[in-house]
Amino acid sequence: MILSADRVRQLLDSPPLKIEDRLVISPVLDPKNQLKAGSASIDIRLGQRFYVPLRAKISRLDRLSDDHDSNLERYKDETFVPIGDHFVLHPRQFVLGESLEWIRLPGNLLAYVIGRSTWGRDGLVIATAIAVHPYFAGVLTLELSNIGEIPVYLYPGSSIAQLIFTSVESGSTALPPVPSVFQMQTGPNRRGSDIEDAAILKRFRKKLK
Repeated sequence: MILSADRVRQLLDSPPLKIEDRLVISPVLDPKNQLKAGSASIDIRLGQRFYVPLRAKISRLDRLSDDHDSNLERYKDETFVPIGDHFVLHPRQFVLGESLEWIRLPGNLLAYVIGRSTWGRDGLVIATAIAVHPYFAGVLTLELSNIGEIPVYLYPGSSIAQLIFTSVESGSTALPPVPSVFQMQTGPNRRGSDIEDAAILKRFRKKLK
């Protein structure tokens, strides 16, 4: 079941007694416009930090290479943009941004990050990994791509995306929290290689040689 904006507002304004059952979104700077009556989402705003890929630093990203994680660090440059200033996202450029809001989901809710159509019509793709799982806590990393033909100005503090919430059915017992590599993140975050997947794929690669 998808939650209406009114229901989301109720959960934020009158949270359950148990802390682990609470939905947290902070700050909500403009509740009336971010939780529009009759809608089924909450608008989230763009934060101030961006991770910008540095194409001149390395030749490729290979998740099976031994130096993949160190290459990730060389591949990015963090840029901080003050409120009132802007970040220029050029055509066919990809950067990682962040939400202004810090978010925590209880065990019975899952959220989806959806781009706003006003930005989409300018050629901006907001997120490719859109699911936010129960018990997530932290700021959201936004995967920002300009698929248009002209640069797009991104202003920290502007409404950049929407969160849509749906309930999670787990039978008679609550879902236990599962640790995530993105848990409690406080800024844009890239994940390193999946150790289990890398080990399996490396075995296949050895057989092909």
